[in-house]
Amino acid sequence: MTDGEQKLADAQGRFMQVVEDGRKASGVEWQGCRLLLSNRRLLILTNEGKQTLPLSKMASIKSRGDVNEAIAQVSSYLSIQIGNDVYLVSPKDSDTFEEKLYGAILDQRVVLVKHPAVKGGVVQDASWEKARLKLSEGTVDLAIASGQFVEIEREDVGMVEVTEQEVRGQERHVVEIEHSVDGAVVQTYVSGGGQVVGVLAGLVRQQQEIDADISQAEQEVLMALYSGVSPFKIPEFVGMDVERVEEIYDKLVAEGLLQKVRTRRDVSLKPRGRNIASDVIANQ
Repeated sequence: MTDGEQKLADAQGRFMQVVEDGRKASGVEWQGCRLLLSNRRLLILTNEGKQTLPLSKMASIKSRGDVNEAIAQVSSYLSIQIGNDVYLVSPKDSDTFEEKLYGAILDQRVVLVKHPAVKGGVVQDASWEKARLKLSEGTVDLAIASGQFVEIEREDVGMVEVTEQEVRGQERHVVEIEHSVDGAVVQTYVSGGGQVVGVLAGLVRQQQEIDADISQAEQEVLMALYSGVSPFKIPEFVGMDVERVEEIYDKLVAEGLLQKVRTRRDVSLKPRGRNIASDVIANQ
């Protein structure tokens, strides 16, 4: 370790390099390794030597990406892009290691924030303000210089888009995050360097994939709600018994896709549920 460098995590695991210099590697296999993470770099140590992945050069981090069949040998992994190279790493206790890696890049970074940029589908007259980004358990927290505090629950994130916008007179990378605040669906815009935006987008996108456990009946309920059908009229609309619809409501509330409003049968879509319903409709 060099001066000022601090060890954050040390784990046994496996790795493979699946893209080298922009070209997909063939015949790659998982190799056993030691993964040593510091506040400056990720070291991949094997019997043959070591590879150094500087944190400053990591353009994106993704969880459980799909690259080739060999990946099926492990239950979870991270895909790390550095320039034109892509590495997959699968540490033991992957959740803890993943949080440490994201935190090493994002925690305490100063960014520009527009909140809420959109509320209830209506563009707001919000300005860009400086904020400090902090990762907490299950949330992305933004402490804005004006005193406002924004807590984005990662399991409550809907649409996520990376764009380029004019921010304080300059073209900058921006990640647009849809989530909810006090029951209202809002969009918060976060701008920073390309690395911060790319890694933050990868972090909050983790909950976006349609859950394979969602049945056809549950998808029908989500799509009906997304289309504006009253929760009280869902049983008649989808042709199900009231008891069955209430069971589906309970499951989708537990999954973080719906939230209860007042009574048992009065629910509303959360951003993640809206995102799933939108994707289902688009794929019809």
